[in-house]
Amino acid sequence: MSTTQRKTTDVSEKQARQTAEAARESEWARPSFGKELFLGRFRLDLIDPPPAAPPRPEFLDRLEEFLRSGVDGARIEREARIPDEVFQGLARLGAFGMKIDEEFGGLGLSNLHYCKALTMTGSVSASVAALLSAHQSIGVPQPLKLFGTEAQKRAFLPRLAAGEVSAFLLTEPDVGSDPARLGTVAEPVEGGFRLNGVKLWATNGTVATLLVVMARVPEKGITAFVVEGDAPGITVERRNAFLGLRGLENSVTRFHDVFVPAENVIGGLGKGLRIALTTLNTGRLSLPAMCVGAGKRALAIAREWSADRVQWGRPVGDHEAVAKKIAFIAATTYAMESMLDLCCRIADDHRNDIRIEAALVKLFASEMAWLVADELIQIRGGRGYETAESLDARGERAAEAEQILRDLRINRIFEGSTEIMHLLIAREAVDAHLSVAGDIIDPDADLARKARAGARAGAFYARWLPTLTVGSGQNPSAYGEFGPLAHHLRWVERTSRRLARSTFYAMSRWQGRMERKQAFLGRIVDIGAELFAMAAVVSRAHAERDDRPAGRELADLFCRQARLRAEAHLAALWDNTDAFDAKAAERVLGGRYAFLEEGVIHPPADKPWVSAWEPGASTAEDVRRRVPPSSG
Repeated sequence: MSTTQRKTTDVSEKQARQTAEAARESEWARPSFGKELFLGRFRLDLIDPPPAAPPRPEFLDRLEEFLRSGVDGARIEREARIPDEVFQGLARLGAFGMKIDEEFGGLGLSNLHYCKALTMTGSVSASVAALLSAHQSIGVPQPLKLFGTEAQKRAFLPRLAAGEVSAFLLTEPDVGSDPARLGTVAEPVEGGFRLNGVKLWATNGTVATLLVVMARVPEKGITAFVVEGDAPGITVERRNAFLGLRGLENSVTRFHDVFVPAENVIGGLGKGLRIALTTLNTGRLSLPAMCVGAGKRALAIAREWSADRVQWGRPVGDHEAVAKKIAFIAATTYAMESMLDLCCRIADDHRNDIRIEAALVKLFASEMAWLVADELIQIRGGRGYETAESLDARGERAAEAEQILRDLRINRIFEGSTEIMHLLIAREAVDAHLSVAGDIIDPDADLARKARAGARAGAFYARWLPTLTVGSGQNPSAYGEFGPLAHHLRWVERTSRRLARSTFYAMSRWQGRMERKQAFLGRIVDIGAELFAMAAVVSRAHAERDDRPAGRELADLFCRQARLRAEAHLAALWDNTDAFDAKAAERVLGGRYAFLEEGVIHPPADKPWVSAWEPGASTAEDVRRRVPPSSG
């Protein structure tokens, strides 16, 4: 085994945790609704009334016209390729510069209107929306906007705004959510660095001409670099194919002795992971935008089909079994859009810290949109399982229900899987506790540190715990200005305090073992997501009460559904099979239940589950794709 390959495996659990902890933002310089919510403090004033939306840009009208006339989503699905003319048309519109400031040739859109653009684009082609999202939300533009030097911005941003594509390269064949094991190395040489490694699952990797690459600089740590996509020594070894997003240009990319100038370091040596996490604070909003688009499309298909299709003498939508599914799709789509719009407005306003809120909406939307798509297929029956192309060929409307399901599935994995999002949000949710009492449960802390922590914790909990006993949610007239929706806010306030009490009890009970109670932490986070969603829909319905009075009905419906889900999670905090499940999994892994795998034909096990890689020159054909510039 090579030295480089060993570096990706010889990392202890403690080292992995330390790497992740060092990368997170530890300061809370601005208020956070999500942080307060998990502490049992329902700070509705931080989100209501929501910040005003900026004027709608004319660009959205031009984008809509282009999507209607210039993008054939069915063709992209059929050919598994976004045509060159779509790239060129998007470039002429300025779509590759939506988040780039105008001084560098971009459109300078707000987060709100950027997400509106992605929602619209995703309704025509999820692959095109993913192209634009990966390019701007996590690709070169966003890290440079936040951390780049003036020289870097002037060198690279105009190129990207004009239509060059960027990609973000972090994942490796044996490294996913655990970056401490990163194997790509940037070795200092005269004038810069020599880059060696292999990156997996780089969205836009086959078409990108500018890359953000995360690599380990010896003695300095993981560092972010801007790398020219056509630099000598780069080989795009393959284009990956997936369950959905068939037009996605996703690569395996090899770097062999690639020279990167020193001036292409972003934000300083060793700052790469912090840059990545900070970029994702707002970058995560792009995935919910596409989930909202899918929800809107699913609602339209469900509504039209359920009114037109007749079974047993009545439209199928009149039957209660289907009606419940339609109601779920409508209420959930309203909630996803309410949460996303609120997060975007808060992000644009810059007064609040949105790291928890953005993570919550990504988690909630990716999970709930998947359920929405699944319910849509059930409503459509056999036609839901049939492809749009097949439906069209026999003279029926080409409703792409099965494609929506396939395209959505990746959102539960992209930019932080649901399981990782649970842990990330849970870490932020208990930050206040760890900041005062962390040394008490830290096995490496000496007696002096534990004593100081005990004093801090005593003072903190003496003030905090009494606030969890009584609150405005117990006042029957509280939040009266929200009219018939006020009782939902009172329930959110009471449940926020109940959630905080449960978290405190769990920390007292499990102490240092708390981090291993991942099922418990996941439920805590899911409850918080439901509470945030309820607050968002009520705030939106109240703000729009004169223009869209029907919104109150959807807000009320969603809150009723969300309360049932949250109550189930609350009950499962202490009444569950977690310990039995963990023991059963241990037995499965040990082979005790291998007899269950008998009686079927398994394919040959002739390849490893995770492919190994060795440093060196590529032996594969370069499959990179270059889109010719538009002649228009």
